[in-house]
Amino acid sequence: MTDGRTGGSARAFELLEPLVLAATVRVHAPPGGYGSPGPGTTWGSGFFIAPGWVLTCAHVVGEGGGATMRITGREVGITFSSGGNGATGTVVGRVECVLPERLEERRPARGALWDLPDLALVKVLAPVSHACVWLTDRSRPRFDEVAYFGCTEDLGTPEITGRTTRLRGSAGNGAAIRLGDDDEIEPGMSGGPVVDLVRGEVVGVVKARRHTGGGGLAVSVVQLRTLPSGGPGQTGLYHRIVQAHDLHHYDEHLSDLDTRRTWTDVQDELAAPDGDPYGPGYGGRGRLAPGERTTLFGLLAELPPPGSSEVVRALAEAARGEEPDPHPPAPLSWRDGVGMLYDPPGGAGEVLGMLRYATDVSVADYRGPAAPGADEELWDWTRAAAGRLWRPQRRELGERREQGLVARGARVHALTGRMVRGPAARLSGGLPAGASALLELWAHAWERGVYDWRVSVLAGPAHPGRVTPVDSGARASMRALPEVLRAPLAEAFRRTDTDEAAAVLEVAVDPELFGAAVDEWRLVGGVPVGVQRPVVFRWAAGSRPPAPEAAARWSRVSAGPLLDERADCVRGRPRSPSAPWLAGLPDNTVPVHCRAPDGEPALGSLHAVRDLGYGVVVVRRPPADPGAPCAPFHRGQREELAEAGRGEALPRRLQVLRGRMYAADPDAYWAAGSGLVWEDPARPLPDEEPLQGDL
Repeated sequence: MTDGRTGGSARAFELLEPLVLAATVRVHAPPGGYGSPGPGTTWGSGFFIAPGWVLTCAHVVGEGGGATMRITGREVGITFSSGGNGATGTVVGRVECVLPERLEERRPARGALWDLPDLALVKVLAPVSHACVWLTDRSRPRFDEVAYFGCTEDLGTPEITGRTTRLRGSAGNGAAIRLGDDDEIEPGMSGGPVVDLVRGEVVGVVKARRHTGGGGLAVSVVQLRTLPSGGPGQTGLYHRIVQAHDLHHYDEHLSDLDTRRTWTDVQDELAAPDGDPYGPGYGGRGRLAPGERTTLFGLLAELPPPGSSEVVRALAEAARGEEPDPHPPAPLSWRDGVGMLYDPPGGAGEVLGMLRYATDVSVADYRGPAAPGADEELWDWTRAAAGRLWRPQRRELGERREQGLVARGARVHALTGRMVRGPAARLSGGLPAGASALLELWAHAWERGVYDWRVSVLAGPAHPGRVTPVDSGARASMRALPEVLRAPLAEAFRRTDTDEAAAVLEVAVDPELFGAAVDEWRLVGGVPVGVQRPVVFRWAAGSRPPAPEAAARWSRVSAGPLLDERADCVRGRPRSPSAPWLAGLPDNTVPVHCRAPDGEPALGSLHAVRDLGYGVVVVRRPPADPGAPCAPFHRGQREELAEAGRGEALPRRLQVLRGRMYAADPDAYWAAGSGLVWEDPARPLPDEEPLQGDL
């Protein structure tokens, strides 16, 4: 019996369409932008592949803005649906790169086909909440039923629509795939996604239509692997995007903040067609379930990239038991290695090969040090997922792990004395030992929403507790404070800045004001103050006597290594930690708060960590999307703390992060709203009563 639902590709389209529509965008001139055509004219389509990154065709952004302009660096308009409530928005994006790179010097005539792979990556220039597609990990698509999406104007207004067809073969040495002639491809659909309806994954980018009849060409998304590598010692753009893509879907899969279907949920619902042993009819010993695959990719994304493509290929071959498909382009990420393990030889199940691969990756050499515990977490998941295997196979995985650990230990021992690795090699400079600018804010005693303030120069360790007043005032709203404080802070900076470094701005407030966006104030030259100099919070002067544990905790944090601990949430759910639990954490712990600092349980947690003597605490302002998972924030903070090594590097590292956000780096958007409480005992605050305004 059936359940009354449609079946086959129709049902798959029904399930996938909302997810694809939420991630597909219309590409046009930037709002208030240049040239012809105007902002209302569609250049083509694109789709979000990772937070802050849109993939489209090079000819969409190349022809759309004029043939004489350089493509890379060009700004474009991106109109998209938020995916959460159906609302649309328009943002500005900048073309980060085009493939092939020679398109910058040699472009075809208007209307002619652009050279393959004809791809462009657009970086969104502001943090926005949006959906992302799921990209295939396979090196080549299977020729099954697909849907393609893009911007059409069938009813007179631009809208994103989808149509179904089949893949009919490949072209351009696998760089392109042929779309069947079941329906028309309209001009505005160029740059839109092609979705495999059997597996629920994006396999291509719509490129061209046939002049006669329907159908056309799409570019394989595997061509993203041809992105510039970034050079020795640098993380390439491809790995950055794939990592962000996998972590996005991993976080969505783990989050229980809403009931919206995710790509993982839909992939789980797609039924494998009869006779296809490699489709997503998951379960049993043969294949990983979609949730398991999403988790595996998320854990792999937590690791630094592999040292080379050959490392990935060698591990895939060892796990598969035969040489994997040599189809170009070469695998560049740990994720790509998983994509080489489908269709195993002899009809063997895919799970064993993938768990072998995950085991080997957990003990592999990475391009840089892994975040603490990341490789162990991958192994813990692998061991748990292996519960479905026969005992000899489980024993094999355990032996692979042990042998890998021994081999890795031998390699590390051989390198000892020849190179410095780990946090000590990456320490940022500490804060200047001299004077700093001190801003004190107090909520007004008799009026809600207004604040009293005082700006001073704090002498620093050479003269503990000495302050030189600059200016003070009362009854200023939070909105008015940046303008009110422009001149006093400029004077404080003139007194404290040196020719070697900009001085620190220390903001002493009650925990309720740790959400104040002081780092975003534009005081000098239009650049946020948090980009120009380190900005840290202090517990308000005289709010509570120092805890007995404060000196020991500060000493351990100063010595490192640093440990992070989620203080006010568990898997995104708010919690109020008990004082005994907080007191029992190691002294080198940095409590990390992701909730709004002006509400419970975050506020109670902040008071608790203050009373227990924690001098270094991470806080965050409320995100723009309250339903967004907090996992990216915690993951980023964990990596920052691990790389910093010691507490003295944290204020400068946060300044660098703010600079990256100001430069519109999507890989730093997770840090939006981050703040650092920095209670250095060598820089005591004056023990004075707060201002209370005019009587």
